[in-house]
Amino acid sequence: MEALTRAEERIMQTVWALNRPFFVKELIEKLPDNPPYNTVSSVVRLLETKGFVGYKAYGRTHEYFAKISKDEHRKGGFRKLLESYFNGSPASLLSFMAEEKHLTSNKLEELQRMIDNQHRSDGSEPSDR
Repeated sequence: MEALTRAEERIMQTVWALNRPFFVKELIEKLPDNPPYNTVSSVVRLLETKGFVGYKAYGRTHEYFAKISKDEHRKGGFRKLLESYFNGSPASLLSFMAEEKHLTSNKLEELQRMIDNQHRSDGSEPSDR
């Protein structure tokens, strides 16, 4: 999945919030700074080229829709982060977060419960602590 620019990400967040097919004019109405039509239209066309949105043509008018869900995008971004910065190791990510004080002992215990519950639901044994 191709990375999004800041402008593309902002537009996609609004597309996902709409959660339905849309016309560019409707999208502009949902954006806080009311950007120019041509700017938004250009970004939406770039998103279409990257495979994030599709469209249905009505003559010269296009109705767009999300082709990639927010969840799919988040998962892809997380996988890329994990691979690029932590050599694909969740343990390295958690170690980093603990060292940077992003994980308190309460949060670590909560993660351990989540991991244990996942192992129970998929039939595997939880790891020793």
